[in-house]
Amino acid sequence: MRQLIKDGREGELYKAKMARGAIKGHTMFTCKIYKKVTKPEQVRDEIMIMQNLSTHRNLLQLVDWNITDVPYMLIMEHVEHGSLRSFLKANKEKLRRENELQHLFTIALYHIAQALDHLHSKMILHCNLALRNILVHRFPHEIKVAEFGMAREITKDRGLSRNCKTKVNKRIPCRWYPPEYFKYDFYGFEGDVWAFGIIIWEMQTFGTVPYPNLKTFEEVVSHVCAGHRTQEPAGCRPEMLEMMRDCWQEPYLMRPSFMAIVKSLENILENDRDYVNMDSSPVIVQVESKDGVKFS
Repeated sequence: MRQLIKDGREGELYKAKMARGAIKGHTMFTCKIYKKVTKPEQVRDEIMIMQNLSTHRNLLQLVDWNITDVPYMLIMEHVEHGSLRSFLKANKEKLRRENELQHLFTIALYHIAQALDHLHSKMILHCNLALRNILVHRFPHEIKVAEFGMAREITKDRGLSRNCKTKVNKRIPCRWYPPEYFKYDFYGFEGDVWAFGIIIWEMQTFGTVPYPNLKTFEEVVSHVCAGHRTQEPAGCRPEMLEMMRDCWQEPYLMRPSFMAIVKSLENILENDRDYVNMDSSPVIVQVESKDGVKFS
């Protein structure tokens, strides 16, 4: 039994259940079935990246794979609710009524940032970070960064001068890519940070495509390279607006690392726990004075 999660550039993601038996103790899975045009070396590269990541609760874990027969397949851990983009779009009206929505968004972003901090600590660039490539098991606490088909491993001595398109082909998610890629043919750690800023925007707009008023690749590239940004979303908490702006800074070396982003989000979440919004949660207390008069 299988249920489509998303149809991606390289293949389709399915929620799948074993008809009988289990694989390494698992009976439910997320399966990536590659399109027939995919070359076996591309699949091997993705498998190698996922193996090198080691276990992390916010990265989708590889269970098994098949690269013997077409279609090639990756078998990964189960997630209940598909992509974060589809989850937010499907639950938009319910979430908009949630008083603590901005707090929930912050928790989800914290888990995504933790995953990217771990990824970068392994000297791996994701290169395809977008809301559609983040999966939800339980919102907002069990979020999994997925889709490592464009990811690449770098080394300190090689530096960051080789861009992501040398890894696969020239097709890129341009609405999530930073201006230095288009100006200098360069994508480094800071490129993933730029994409994280786009993810914040996507989340606040419940999965809207970035730069919704721009229709073509050329318009997006011209807009971004001219120093323009996408319109700031209404209702976004000030801390997230500031983080978006930080992620989109130029020159790119001014952008924060994911280690710094994780720390900032931890501080925001700690502040959320320490303070109560009295406007939305009024507390009435009756106090009786010595002469018996009550005040409230």
